[in-house]
Amino acid sequence: MKRLIFNADDLGLAPETNEGIERAHREGVLTAASLMVGEAGFEEGLRVARANPGLAVGLHLTLTDGVPVLPAAQIPALTQKNGRFRDDMAALGLLLALSPAARSELAAEVAAQMARFAATGLSCDHVNAHKHYHLHPQIAVELMRAASGAGVRCIRLPWEPGPLVRAADPASPGTAEWALKPWCRVLRRRASRLGLLAPDRVLGLAWSGHFTVERLLAALPHLPEDGVTEIYFHPATAGGFPGSAAGYSYATELAALVDPRVAEAVGAAARGGYAAMLLPNDAPGGTGKPTP
Repeated sequence: MKRLIFNADDLGLAPETNEGIERAHREGVLTAASLMVGEAGFEEGLRVARANPGLAVGLHLTLTDGVPVLPAAQIPALTQKNGRFRDDMAALGLLLALSPAARSELAAEVAAQMARFAATGLSCDHVNAHKHYHLHPQIAVELMRAASGAGVRCIRLPWEPGPLVRAADPASPGTAEWALKPWCRVLRRRASRLGLLAPDRVLGLAWSGHFTVERLLAALPHLPEDGVTEIYFHPATAGGFPGSAAGYSYATELAALVDPRVAEAVGAAARGGYAAMLLPNDAPGGTGKPTP
């Protein structure tokens, strides 16, 4: 039986994302969401999480294009003069590789975000990072350590199979699978040593911000029967809000998740959060078998 995680990034970013994620869960197929704990919509995102206990919520670690949990003065290597995180991801990545002081600030901020999530009282279903910044070796190390220390068992490793993307949409350019596949394999081994599991594959990278219902309906029949597939989205009721990505079709992604044709196409496939799909014996109410 196929095991699917329908996940939404950016819970807690803005009213538009919070409302879109709640609708996608209540009216559609969404089973999980990743919470940003430092953004303006955090409290409302927390309300959405608490009001929807069937929605598995994890930490969406934010280290770029966002607001830190710690005071900017405590993490100057990571922030700009305006108090927000730096947006020059490549330059910051190089600094993290070269500077022990910057890595110390990184560890402190990751720990602070994990602690803020823990303070909500929610069970942390999984961890991942905004813009997949945890593909950086130092960020991956700190996120995995923090997650393991907090008892979190699941992480996203964004390897997307190129043939799957092209089977659904031959015109899609796909992603740098030649680099992502071996690196995610390395990260998977590191995660495993800390007791963290990841879905076998991810879908949504090549179509980030442009995941239409047509693409979703075309992809579903091609998903492998074995293992766990995470399909992730950025649903919102509209774009143009503070923190939104230029050109993203947020409402289009929401429409894909609530389209009745998608629910019909999913059929008897098991759906749930990371823990429910990867650790069915350990998930709340787990029976050893994913629940359709």
